[in-house]
Amino acid sequence: MANVCEICAKGERAGMNVSHSHLKTKRTWKPNIQRVRAVVNGEVKRVNVCTSCMRSGKIQRA
Repeated sequence: MANVCEICAKGERAGMNVSHSHLKTKRTWKPNIQRVRAVVNGEVKRVNVCTSCMRSGKIQRA
């Protein structure tokens, strides 16, 4: 599954893990993407949507 929301285009973010001794290693943060059935242009489709878009009502669930 792609880690990109089809509504807001929220995707994977990169950053660093920082230890107590201040050593840095690369890491990523992934959005909470769910595959849901939603009404898109009058027809029901399966779309990848982040949970913040679902909670804010940006999609209409089928």
